[in-house]
Parts: sequence; structure tokens; C-alpha cells
Amino acid sequence: MSGQKGRDVLIKISDGTEDPAYLTLAGIRASVIELNAKPVDATSADSPDGWRELLGGAGPRSARIEGRGVFKDAASDIRMREVFFSDELADWQLVIPGLGHLTGAFLITRLNWGGEYAGEATFSVEIQSAGLLRFVAET
Repeated sequence: MSGQKGRDVLIKISDGTEDPAYLTLAGIRASVIELNAKPVDATSADSPDGWRELLGGAGPRSARIEGRGVFKDAASDIRMREVFFSDELADWQLVIPGLGHLTGAFLITRLNWGGEYAGEATFSVEIQSAGLLRFVAET
């Protein structure tokens, strides 16, 4: 498999309708998709030579997503602000090129804007999973 372009890693927010369309966050320059699975230690006196044993599938799983970029005040920015200020658990879609996409409910846990006098206005957002994520492999 050849390398993948970073610009193809997309963070999308649903438009909030019953049959949602997903809006790509405008102006994103950097995206991080982090998946976590907390291990459950199942080590006991019977563990071979005292080696730690982990119980698969028993601990909580989570996802944390971060996006940073140039503020454009597009439709996706308006939706993101609405979701943040209403504490809504919105559906988001994360596109990982060459792998597939994840879809599910997320909560915005951080949203900020900034800028320098002689530069562009920027923003960053962090979302954390708030339920089951569905993964669809790229075909």
C-alpha cells in the first residue's frame, strides 16, 4: 500500500437531521484520531511465572479526536458551535484513508479560536466518544 495524504483524514459532523448528511470541518490542517482500549488485569497466583495476563474485551473503549486549522465560519463551524453550546451529543464521522471510517456519537470537550495580529484566525476542537462507534472498512 502506498502512503496516504494527511489532507484525506477528515473530521465530519452530522447536520442533525434524522437521515444525516455529514459536513467536513472546513479549514482543518491537522487531525488526530486516537482509539483507546483500557486493559483489565486478570493476573492471579495461577498466572504462568507471574506474568501479567490481560482480559480482552472487558475494559472500556474510547476515541478522542482533535482537529486544528484555519477558521472559515462555514456551515460546519456554525453546526459545531450549536452542538457545543447546547451540550448535544452529535453524530460525527471520521474518515481514515486506506482504512475506512468511524461513525458515532461524540461530545465536544474543547473548542477554541485564536489568531495573531498579522496572521489568520485559527480554531481547534477536541471530541470524545460518547457511545458505540461503528467502523466500516474501506473497500
